[in-house]
Amino acid sequence: MLFSSLTFLYRFLPAVVILYAAVPKKFKNAVLLIASLIFYGWGEPRFLIVMLISIACGFVFGLLIDRTRGTPRSRLFLILSVTVSLGFLVYFKYAGFFVRTLNALGLGLPLVNIALPIGISFYTFQLVGYAADVYNGRAEACRNPLDFAAYTALFPQLIAGPIVRYRDIAGELKSRVVTPALAAEGTGRFITGLGKKVLLANAFGELAGVCRGAADPSVLTYWLYAGAVTLQTYFDFSGYSDMAIGLGRLFGFHFPENFDYPYTARSITEFWRRWHITLGRWFRDYVYIPLGGSRVKAGRHIVNILVVWMLTGFWHGADWQFILWGLFYGLLLILEKYGLRSLLPKLPAAAAHLYVMAAVIIGFVIFHSAGPAEAAADLGAMFGAGGLPLISAEALYYLRSYAVLLVIGIIGATPFVRKVSTPLSGSRAGGFLRCLWQAAVLLLVTAYLVDGSFNPFLYFRF
Repeated sequence: MLFSSLTFLYRFLPAVVILYAAVPKKFKNAVLLIASLIFYGWGEPRFLIVMLISIACGFVFGLLIDRTRGTPRSRLFLILSVTVSLGFLVYFKYAGFFVRTLNALGLGLPLVNIALPIGISFYTFQLVGYAADVYNGRAEACRNPLDFAAYTALFPQLIAGPIVRYRDIAGELKSRVVTPALAAEGTGRFITGLGKKVLLANAFGELAGVCRGAADPSVLTYWLYAGAVTLQTYFDFSGYSDMAIGLGRLFGFHFPENFDYPYTARSITEFWRRWHITLGRWFRDYVYIPLGGSRVKAGRHIVNILVVWMLTGFWHGADWQFILWGLFYGLLLILEKYGLRSLLPKLPAAAAHLYVMAAVIIGFVIFHSAGPAEAAADLGAMFGAGGLPLISAEALYYLRSYAVLLVIGIIGATPFVRKVSTPLSGSRAGGFLRCLWQAAVLLLVTAYLVDGSFNPFLYFRF
């Protein structure tokens, strides 16, 4: 089930909100758990078994880690918990990749075609982080299996994040209040994310598709494609995060922010502090720092960065282009830390932004490719390789047709709209205009969805 579907918007969500509001406090987590299991199992109910086993193991091992804390057995239980959680992820997500890679080296292993449970990367990371936090004393073990299952399966953030740590919402799992102000804030945030996804990300996805299938390609065609996938990815994922955070507010939870206008960054280091914030923090706390972080010699530090970013890329997808994408950013971060540290702050803002956006666009061309060969061909075409003309009539037609959308997308990826609307936010007129705007967005989204147009979620494959 998609957030951006008529079934979710006008059947599932209203039913859950009404039932949640009607039941006594002690049953609210049960309502959320049941709703989450229905949501998760809507398309592939067989994968509920994998999730429930993962939840049960995470809960039991958490209690054992806590009960034996300070002894060698606690570490053993941590290793077992992490092994079980990552074992499911490796089997379902990476088994096919490993078989293909080994076969490319000459082995004749039978190919495997294993369906990927939706959201497994996200709830696996939550379970691994929970076990590590209990082991290190950063979180108390959850002693209520219903609360723990509700936390792990919570449908607002289950499919594509943000990655919510148990310690951050442990108090709210036990007691929370949904005030009218919080519900209004959550509704507005959800509609904002819905508009980003359906009205912008989907449209940029269509532009990317027509550029990819162009009959008369040119250098301009490939740059339009690159710009489209760059904007599509941002509005798709940040839109989902907005929807997840907004839904969390509707049920009394305060999920962490996941995006902070990353395309306004002046360095790749800053970009990754603003993009998919919860994933970056997860790798920092559970991989980078345990490896030694930056408190090691330069050579080891470089290795640590490359390991983290190779894993970051591999987390996004079980194929070589994702690993290359991660290593590409790892190399840029090493360059910034050891070569450009003194130069970047001196660059004019426009030059710094240009550097970041050039790197981000190249990165997303790699990310969206079907493999390293296609990524190399796309990047080569962007810079004139292959004898393509600079401009074609078809590319100019697409540029004119999508010019307004591109301008809206570029402006929407900056804080401009927020800055303009902030002075009105506390006034009665501002509240009225905000409600009017949200109603208009919801109406447009509904019309778009009724039309049955292009509507995938990029991050569902993770």
